[in-house]
Amino acid sequence: MTVDVPTAARLLARARDLIDPADAALLLAHALGKPRSWLFAHADDALGEAEAMRFNGLLARRAAGEPVAYLTGSRGFWTLELTVTPATLVPRPETELLVELALARLPAVTPVRVADLGTGSGAIALALAKERPRAQVVATDASPEALEVARGNAVRNGIGNVAFRLGSWLAPLAGECFDLIASNPPYIADGDPHLVQGDLRFEPPMALSCGPDGLDAIRTIVRDAPACLRPGGWLLLEHGWEQGDAVRALLVEAGLVDVGTERDLEHRDRITLGRRP
Repeated sequence: MTVDVPTAARLLARARDLIDPADAALLLAHALGKPRSWLFAHADDALGEAEAMRFNGLLARRAAGEPVAYLTGSRGFWTLELTVTPATLVPRPETELLVELALARLPAVTPVRVADLGTGSGAIALALAKERPRAQVVATDASPEALEVARGNAVRNGIGNVAFRLGSWLAPLAGECFDLIASNPPYIADGDPHLVQGDLRFEPPMALSCGPDGLDAIRTIVRDAPACLRPGGWLLLEHGWEQGDAVRALLVEAGLVDVGTERDLEHRDRITLGRRP
């Protein structure tokens, strides 16, 4: 009788009909405590039953929609490896555009002050702080659990020029001024059907949706940001692909100039920015 010994190749072949093959490879490497390259170099090596069971458990959770980053506990962003938990939004590649646009407005050799609102895992704040070591970065979040994750990520990545403050958006920054304020706030409309589909079901609701049109958090930030920006300081906001017109109108109404919207790699409106005159 032939014994079906578990191997990396067999486990990945069985997973192919359930989840994305790239996700399966990430989960198997995590279950084995090996780099992904090991899977291909040792595709036919026999694996233990405990290892196969550990992978099958992760496979079932991913097939149910749980984000890979929550299953592995980490996600790469910019040049960083970040711990993520269900208390934080999973960092998305499109948010790296926000980092790029911010860096283009932050001198490398001059000390500047930067704020990241709703920092979550700390992705934006830590990426900016790493690239601009002379900057003083302040990251805010209304979730104590998210701030704890962000603090841990700062330590893990050896980044010391970020301060973390508990509070909603700009509230912890009253009376202070910054050269740049950035945020990836919630921008999905309350009740949007996508919130009960796929990966979004597992992410923190307060980081995803805000108001009947999804713009309540953005309105609050735009209302309060000019008082916290130095003359010439920039506000950068990530938003949904259909919200560019509305966000530009809010920035203009708030008195910002040089207002514009940048598109992501899929040529969709993604980041709107403006400057305090």
